Amino acid sequence: MRSATRSDEMIENAVPNRSPARPSGRFPEAPRTAGPEVPCAPRFASRRTVRVSGDPRHVRCGGGHARDGCHPTESQDTYPRNVEHFQQNLTVRTRRVPSPEGHYDLLDLLPEGISPDSGPLCWMRHGEGVVGWGEALRIETARSERFVAADERWQRLAARMEVDDEVQLPGTGPVAFASIAFGDDPGSSVLIVPEVVIGQRGGVRWVTTIGEHDRRLSRAAPARAPGTIRYSDGEFPTTRYRQAVAEAVRRMRGSPELSKVVLAHDLLATTSEPLSSRYLLGNLGRRYPGCWTFAVDGLVGATPELLLQRNGNEVSSRVLAGTAWPHEGRTQQQLMSELLGSAKNRGEHTYAVRSLANGLEPFCKELDVPTSPEVLRLRNVMHLASDVSGRLDPMLAQNGHAGLLRLVQSVHPTAAVGGTPTTGALELIDELEEMNRERYAGPVGWVDADGNGEFGIALRCARLTWRSGEGSRARLFAGCGVVPDSDPDTEVTEAEAKLLPVREALEGVR
Repeated sequence: MRSATRSDEMIENAVPNRSPARPSGRFPEAPRTAGPEVPCAPRFASRRTVRVSGDPRHVRCGGGHARDGCHPTESQDTYPRNVEHFQQNLTVRTRRVPSPEGHYDLLDLLPEGISPDSGPLCWMRHGEGVVGWGEALRIETARSERFVAADERWQRLAARMEVDDEVQLPGTGPVAFASIAFGDDPGSSVLIVPEVVIGQRGGVRWVTTIGEHDRRLSRAAPARAPGTIRYSDGEFPTTRYRQAVAEAVRRMRGSPELSKVVLAHDLLATTSEPLSSRYLLGNLGRRYPGCWTFAVDGLVGATPELLLQRNGNEVSSRVLAGTAWPHEGRTQQQLMSELLGSAKNRGEHTYAVRSLANGLEPFCKELDVPTSPEVLRLRNVMHLASDVSGRLDPMLAQNGHAGLLRLVQSVHPTAAVGGTPTTGALELIDELEEMNRERYAGPVGWVDADGNGEFGIALRCARLTWRSGEGSRARLFAGCGVVPDSDPDTEVTEAEAKLLPVREALEGVR
């Protein structure tokens, strides 16, 4: 493995601290280092449908529409059908459209009154990406076979689509947004093909539709704030989380077989008014433009970690592990030096990079792994970061065994969200972590008919629910890597710092 040459885009703007009750400090504002900008995604191969065998038994066509921020209820109509009996050929049309006058964010074009079961769907970074709404198709999978089942069913469905794509850019043609559960049990996961997708890349804007839809774009009214926000303990409150971290440290010190385990906890936020997904997405996108802002089926966040991107035979990933946050009396440069020089953080990072590389190696003809990490600086924390890239074995790529969903299965969970070794770490998580992660820390992103696309790790996120007359609820998640020399109090403080992006986005902090 050799060192990779990378552009230094690892700096985000910062603002002063606005919440003294939380971890103190923000990193001072810093300019971007000159150098080539890393795009959201490289140019992909042109879209073609792929025909493979599979048994897509859990496919829903169509879907109910409800208010923004609500999950589907039993009263909303969905129509389970076996794709073998779904005779309708779906027509997918992608057309280039002029950008509206002035600079509009893609999120500004999402219509009002959409909900997680019909949108909004989002994958965006630096103002580019794809957003969508409606459900033309929905694929639900579960347990250990969730990746393979999702891949087979998506490819079978894509083969039934008649594609008319005049743009031929990343994110055009048939696209499915996906959110995969972290664990095998219960492992409920979803892929959603929107009725309408709006995309923007390199100054080009387009609209993709399934069926007949109005392709005119208009700017939506600003999303409304959610009113009063009240926080309360989730399934796994901070006091018990600290106890679990302490127990994990004790176990690892007594057993050299386990090197790292990642433990997480949750926090509930209840709002007095309906919480708009668009409101949360907009605030996260403005405050963290270099992160991947996402929304799939009510899971909304802005992740700094790119699990895997596939473009033809090219794959890439951004691995994060090892964290520092502002401390009174320490300058930014001091904190960066301490982070790079920390044996604990370097060890955490090495485990994460190694697990990602080990997962990709069987599929790759070439693999390029940095010999040492760099520092990614966000508003609230710093991370050690390594960008890994590789070239797939052409034979595996051509025969369908290296589609993006298959590759994601091979690398999930990395040591950044699970631990090392994987089996022992997951067993300890099941024992000590007193909550269901659901889709937190699982893969989230989008995939096209050729098995290309982008998946991040669902971090810095919340799952939204809403009921008529009762406001909304957001379940926030955060976690930390625990190693034998971890300090439980320090890990709790780190987890609180990682909750800040979503908390401040909820509160409308600028």
